[in-house]
Amino acid sequence: MILKNFNSFKSVIIVLILSVIACANYSSTNKINNFTLQDYNGKEHSLSDYKDSKAIVVIFVATECPVSNAYNSRMEDLYKEYDQKDIAFLGINSNKAESVERIKEHAEDNGLTFTILKDKNNVIADEFDASFTPEVYVLNRKYEILYHGRIDNSKNEADVVTQDLKNALNEILAGKEVTTKSTKAFGCSIKRV
Repeated sequence: MILKNFNSFKSVIIVLILSVIACANYSSTNKINNFTLQDYNGKEHSLSDYKDSKAIVVIFVATECPVSNAYNSRMEDLYKEYDQKDIAFLGINSNKAESVERIKEHAEDNGLTFTILKDKNNVIADEFDASFTPEVYVLNRKYEILYHGRIDNSKNEADVVTQDLKNALNEILAGKEVTTKSTKAFGCSIKRV
Protein backbone atom coordinates (compact mmCIF):
# COMPACT_ATOMS: atom_id res chain seq x y z
CA MET A 1 0.00 0.00 0.00
CA ILE A 2 2.77 2.40 0.95
CA LEU A 3 4.70 1.51 -2.21
CA LYS A 4 1.60 2.12 -4.36
CA ASN A 5 1.02 5.54 -2.76
CA PHE A 6 4.71 6.41 -3.18
CA ASN A 7 4.56 5.54 -6.91
CA SER A 8 1.42 7.66 -7.34
CA PHE A 9 3.10 10.53 -5.48
CA LYS A 10 6.22 10.15 -7.64
CA SER A 11 4.08 10.27 -10.81
CA VAL A 12 2.37 13.47 -9.65
CA ILE A 13 5.75 15.09 -8.89
CA ILE A 14 7.10 14.14 -12.32
CA VAL A 15 4.01 15.62 -14.03
CA LEU A 16 4.36 18.83 -12.00
CA ILE A 17 8.06 19.16 -12.86
CA LEU A 18 7.37 18.61 -16.57
CA SER A 19 4.55 21.18 -16.44
CA VAL A 20 6.83 23.77 -14.85
CA ILE A 21 9.51 23.12 -17.49
CA ALA A 22 6.94 23.42 -20.30
CA CYS A 23 5.61 26.69 -18.88
CA ALA A 24 9.13 28.07 -18.46
CA ASN A 25 9.99 27.21 -22.05
CA TYR A 26 6.75 28.72 -23.33
CA SER A 27 7.17 31.98 -21.46
CA SER A 28 10.79 32.36 -22.56
CA THR A 29 9.77 32.19 -26.22
CA ASN A 30 6.45 34.04 -25.86
CA LYS A 31 8.21 37.41 -25.68
CA ILE A 32 11.13 38.61 -27.78
CA ASN A 33 13.90 40.88 -26.54
CA ASN A 34 14.66 44.07 -28.43
CA PHE A 35 17.39 43.57 -31.03
CA THR A 36 19.30 45.57 -33.62
CA LEU A 37 20.34 44.30 -37.06
CA GLN A 38 21.54 45.93 -40.26
CA ASP A 39 19.61 45.88 -43.51
CA TYR A 40 21.36 45.09 -46.80
CA ASN A 41 22.36 48.76 -47.16
CA GLY A 42 24.11 48.79 -43.78
CA LYS A 43 21.41 50.80 -41.97
CA GLU A 44 20.65 49.65 -38.43
CA HIS A 45 17.10 48.77 -37.43
CA SER A 46 15.97 47.95 -33.91
CA LEU A 47 12.76 46.19 -33.03
CA SER A 48 12.01 49.18 -30.81
CA ASP A 49 11.93 51.41 -33.93
CA TYR A 50 8.58 49.77 -34.73
CA LYS A 51 7.03 49.72 -31.24
CA ASP A 52 4.39 52.32 -32.15
CA SER A 53 2.99 50.08 -34.89
CA LYS A 54 -0.25 48.20 -34.26
CA ALA A 55 1.73 44.99 -34.82
CA ILE A 56 5.15 43.92 -36.07
CA VAL A 57 5.35 41.09 -38.60
CA VAL A 58 8.71 39.31 -38.62
CA ILE A 59 9.24 36.88 -41.49
CA PHE A 60 12.33 34.69 -41.74
CA VAL A 61 13.20 34.63 -45.44
CA ALA A 62 15.82 33.20 -47.78
CA THR A 63 17.24 33.92 -51.21
CA GLU A 64 17.77 30.31 -52.33
CA CYS A 65 14.82 28.47 -50.77
CA PRO A 66 12.18 27.57 -53.38
CA VAL A 67 9.41 27.70 -50.76
CA SER A 68 10.42 31.15 -49.52
CA ASN A 69 10.74 32.31 -53.13
CA ALA A 70 7.25 31.00 -53.93
CA TYR A 71 6.00 33.47 -51.32
CA ASN A 72 7.90 36.55 -52.56
CA SER A 73 4.93 38.21 -54.27
CA ARG A 74 2.54 37.24 -51.45
CA MET A 75 4.89 38.72 -48.82
CA GLU A 76 5.19 41.93 -50.83
CA ASP A 77 1.41 42.15 -51.36
CA LEU A 78 0.79 41.65 -47.63
CA TYR A 79 3.37 44.32 -46.82
CA LYS A 80 1.76 46.82 -49.19
CA GLU A 81 -1.73 46.09 -47.87
CA TYR A 82 -0.93 46.24 -44.16
CA ASP A 83 1.76 48.93 -44.17
CA GLN A 84 -1.08 51.34 -44.92
CA LYS A 85 -2.80 50.07 -41.77
CA ASP A 86 0.19 50.77 -39.49
CA ILE A 87 1.54 47.23 -39.35
CA ALA A 88 5.33 46.96 -39.70
CA PHE A 89 6.98 44.21 -41.76
CA LEU A 90 10.54 43.00 -41.23
CA GLY A 91 12.20 40.25 -43.21
CA ILE A 92 15.15 38.52 -41.53
CA ASN A 93 17.67 36.40 -43.40
CA SER A 94 19.56 34.11 -40.99
CA ASN A 95 21.11 31.71 -43.51
CA LYS A 96 24.88 31.55 -43.03
CA ALA A 97 25.73 31.24 -46.74
CA GLU A 98 23.50 34.06 -48.02
CA SER A 99 25.53 37.27 -48.15
CA VAL A 100 24.25 40.80 -47.68
CA GLU A 101 25.03 41.46 -51.35
CA ARG A 102 22.96 38.45 -52.42
CA ILE A 103 20.06 39.51 -50.16
CA LYS A 104 20.07 42.99 -51.73
CA GLU A 105 20.21 41.58 -55.27
CA HIS A 106 17.41 39.11 -54.48
CA ALA A 107 15.19 41.83 -53.01
CA GLU A 108 15.70 44.06 -56.04
CA ASP A 109 15.15 41.22 -58.53
CA ASN A 110 11.92 40.17 -56.80
CA GLY A 111 10.50 43.62 -56.05
CA LEU A 112 10.68 43.17 -52.27
CA THR A 113 10.38 46.66 -50.77
CA PHE A 114 9.88 45.81 -47.09
CA THR A 115 12.93 45.99 -44.83
CA ILE A 116 15.11 42.87 -44.90
CA LEU A 117 17.74 42.45 -42.21
CA LYS A 118 20.80 40.20 -42.07
CA ASP A 119 21.05 38.02 -38.96
CA LYS A 120 24.74 37.10 -38.88
CA ASN A 121 25.42 33.98 -36.83
CA ASN A 122 21.63 33.35 -36.62
CA VAL A 123 21.44 35.01 -33.17
CA ILE A 124 17.94 36.38 -33.78
CA ALA A 125 16.70 33.14 -35.36
CA ASP A 126 17.82 31.45 -32.15
CA GLU A 127 16.03 34.08 -30.04
CA PHE A 128 12.79 33.41 -31.94
CA ASP A 129 13.49 29.67 -32.13
CA ALA A 130 12.80 29.96 -35.87
CA SER A 131 13.40 26.89 -38.02
CA PHE A 132 12.07 27.56 -41.53
CA THR A 133 11.91 30.02 -44.39
CA PRO A 134 9.36 31.43 -44.59
CA GLU A 135 8.30 31.46 -40.94
CA VAL A 136 6.20 34.25 -39.44
CA TYR A 137 5.97 35.85 -36.01
CA VAL A 138 3.50 38.64 -35.26
CA LEU A 139 4.41 40.75 -32.24
CA ASN A 140 2.54 43.39 -30.29
CA ARG A 141 4.08 46.60 -28.90
CA LYS A 142 5.50 44.69 -25.93
CA TYR A 143 7.17 42.21 -28.34
CA GLU A 144 4.84 39.43 -27.21
CA ILE A 145 4.11 36.83 -29.87
CA LEU A 146 0.47 37.03 -30.97
CA TYR A 147 0.81 34.63 -33.91
CA HIS A 148 3.50 32.20 -35.04
CA GLY A 149 3.57 29.90 -38.06
CA ARG A 150 2.90 29.94 -41.76
CA ILE A 151 1.75 32.71 -44.11
CA ASP A 152 -0.95 30.46 -45.55
CA ASN A 153 -1.53 26.76 -46.11
CA SER A 154 0.13 26.16 -49.50
CA LYS A 155 3.34 26.93 -51.36
CA ASN A 156 1.21 26.96 -54.53
CA GLU A 157 -0.86 30.12 -54.46
CA ALA A 158 -3.67 28.52 -56.49
CA ASP A 159 -4.14 25.93 -53.72
CA VAL A 160 -4.42 28.39 -50.81
CA VAL A 161 -7.49 27.79 -48.65
CA THR A 162 -6.44 29.37 -45.34
CA GLN A 163 -4.75 32.76 -45.14
CA ASP A 164 -3.45 32.39 -41.58
CA LEU A 165 -1.28 35.52 -41.38
CA LYS A 166 -3.92 37.71 -42.97
CA ASN A 167 -6.59 36.35 -40.61
CA ALA A 168 -4.40 37.11 -37.58
CA LEU A 169 -3.64 40.66 -38.78
CA ASN A 170 -7.32 41.38 -39.46
CA GLU A 171 -8.24 40.24 -35.96
CA ILE A 172 -5.52 42.46 -34.46
CA LEU A 173 -6.75 45.45 -36.45
CA ALA A 174 -10.32 44.76 -35.30
CA GLY A 175 -9.12 44.82 -31.68
CA LYS A 176 -9.81 41.11 -31.23
CA GLU A 177 -7.67 38.38 -29.76
CA VAL A 178 -5.99 36.25 -32.42
CA THR A 179 -8.10 33.09 -32.73
CA THR A 180 -5.45 30.82 -34.22
CA LYS A 181 -2.24 31.72 -32.40
CA SER A 182 -0.06 29.04 -33.95
CA THR A 183 0.13 27.06 -37.17
CA LYS A 184 2.79 24.69 -38.48
CA ALA A 185 5.39 26.59 -40.46
CA PHE A 186 6.92 24.85 -43.46
CA GLY A 187 9.69 25.53 -45.94
CA CYS A 188 13.45 25.17 -46.06
CA SER A 189 15.41 24.84 -42.84
CA ILE A 190 17.40 27.85 -41.71
CA LYS A 191 21.06 27.09 -42.44
CA ARG A 192 22.73 27.94 -39.13
CA VAL A 193 26.37 28.61 -38.35
